[in-house]
Amino acid sequence: MTTPLNQRRNANAIRVLAMDAVQQANSGHPGAPMGMADIADVVWREFLNHNPNNPQWANRDRFVLSNGHGSMLQYALLHLTGYDLSIEDLKQFRQLHSKTPGHPELGYAPGIETTTGPLGQGIANAVGFALAEKTLAAQFNKDDIQPIHHFTYCFLGDGCLMEGISHEVCSLAGTLQLGKLIAYYDDNGISIDGEVEGWFSDDTEQRFKSYGWQVLRVDGHDADAIHQATMDAKAETTKPTIIICKTIIGLGSPNKQGKEDCHGAPLGHDEIKLVRETLGWTEDAFVIPEDVYAAWDAKDKGQQAESAWNDVFAQYQAKYPTEAAALQRRITGDLPADFAEKAAQFIAETNAKGETIATRKASQNTLQAFGPLLPEILGGSADLAGSNLTLWKGCQGVQDNPAGNYVHYGVREFGMTAIANGVALHGGFIPYVATFLMFMEYARNAVRMSALMKQRVIHVYTHDSIGLGEDGPTHQPIEQIASLRGTPNLNTWRPADTVETAVAWLSALECQYNPTALIFSRQNLQFQTRTDEQIAAIAKGGYVLAQEKGELKAIIIATGSEVELAMQAYAELDGVRVVSMPCAEIFMQQDVAYREAVLPTSIRARVAVEAAHVDYWWKFVGLDGKVIGMTTYGESAPAKDLFNHFGITKQAVVEAVQSLLA
Repeated sequence: MTTPLNQRRNANAIRVLAMDAVQQANSGHPGAPMGMADIADVVWREFLNHNPNNPQWANRDRFVLSNGHGSMLQYALLHLTGYDLSIEDLKQFRQLHSKTPGHPELGYAPGIETTTGPLGQGIANAVGFALAEKTLAAQFNKDDIQPIHHFTYCFLGDGCLMEGISHEVCSLAGTLQLGKLIAYYDDNGISIDGEVEGWFSDDTEQRFKSYGWQVLRVDGHDADAIHQATMDAKAETTKPTIIICKTIIGLGSPNKQGKEDCHGAPLGHDEIKLVRETLGWTEDAFVIPEDVYAAWDAKDKGQQAESAWNDVFAQYQAKYPTEAAALQRRITGDLPADFAEKAAQFIAETNAKGETIATRKASQNTLQAFGPLLPEILGGSADLAGSNLTLWKGCQGVQDNPAGNYVHYGVREFGMTAIANGVALHGGFIPYVATFLMFMEYARNAVRMSALMKQRVIHVYTHDSIGLGEDGPTHQPIEQIASLRGTPNLNTWRPADTVETAVAWLSALECQYNPTALIFSRQNLQFQTRTDEQIAAIAKGGYVLAQEKGELKAIIIATGSEVELAMQAYAELDGVRVVSMPCAEIFMQQDVAYREAVLPTSIRARVAVEAAHVDYWWKFVGLDGKVIGMTTYGESAPAKDLFNHFGITKQAVVEAVQSLLA
């Protein structure tokens, strides 16, 4: 039996706040918050374990609004339950510098766990949260004391399920038996274009059963049914659960409920007046009765829950002090105190070896050295571990050992990357994920979300250029490096040899508030001899690798496999220096004096060489300079033949420099 509207005052508070805020902003989506208000009432007041006084409490349940366009639902919930989000903040919905932007944005309002809006990525993040919780619990919980024990609740809509990423991540969630993941599907049958039955006729129940999920169906406006379904979901420990909630979008709006009219536009003043009459809500806009606030307030309950957990953790500390200290360190995101020293030692040893190997192999060697020092690393590859070389000797797959440190993601580049974002957001892990650089394109939007949220996710990309050879243009990246370099908050490394590879990994691991892309070669790259001073300068993103003989006349800038070409050209030229620039973003963050010392503005004869799209490099060489690289797609042939065919050669570099000095 559907719960009568006049008995749902607590849920109606969400409805009126949502419609009033959207109306005041004259922009937004009132329909989803109004339709999901009954579900939210049950989940947040009866089940969600959280503390508004401390939004970062480590053992809180995680809540994700995957259908992020319904952001006023989450803002209303945060306000009503006692977070530092005032009525004035709600009145500033969608306004510049407010805590309440159009979609939930990490870092704006307390209690927002992840940025959502690109549909499907929220449920992917939720899978990452659940994966992190399960793995962290397996690594730290004891039979007698369990400091890690929380659920992930996710709201999602038709759009999330239509996006292909939902297939990738929900399939994997079932395979990994993420039993503490509970999703609520807002099955209202409406999207922006109207009734979805004309373009979305999936059998959602059978789809999720095939993934290995528990599937439950309820009337999304029946509080008792939602409560019981949630109890059943929590009781199922080996399967994630999706609760299909049949709802009416915009419930309470006499003329617009159940229609696309209320999906993405304000209801209008006249309709809002009718909604108030329908709901029996007599208060003015943005006014919530004290009894409703009292019913929603979660501060005392949340403080009690955290205090009880603190007692559990104190017992854990007393009995398992080593594990407790490690868990605390990992939650804060700090690296082990001795890691930097041991990493520096490995870099020195790598330099002494002087190996000429592929940088993907150098990456694996670095992982082999760093992995045992960093139990927080949670790696993975999109079915390319043998090519990306992301497995090291200490890897254990989480599918075999829940306390493992490696995820076989299967061919799911987009899902893999968005899951890793969720893992990073959860805390306790540093995730790295890998595929061919070309297939970054499948994951592009999730990479952008890593950067937008400033999460420490390490994106490993191998087979970095036409140098991968015979697989041809479908697998040979051209414009991808420029795309990554153009992404704010993302550091993109393309190292030239073993030493630069180790430094790149160290930089990525130490960069707590930004993601990193590490781009590695398939083919062997010549080891470059360096002084200690030059090794130290690698971390600055760009440095002088080969000093000019005599007066400086020209500069060659190169990255990755093309540093070798630059050095070969340097051997035939006078008055030329070679600048290796493995990470242009970090180089541009250096002070003016350092950048001037490396790239003097007085030297306008500059040549950049990289087996990628040429356009990125004009800002470094200027209109007077030259760029040797790619302007077309590749071809299928051995790597050596391709470099010759496309004119990325030592001779081309020599001639370019000579032409500028003529």
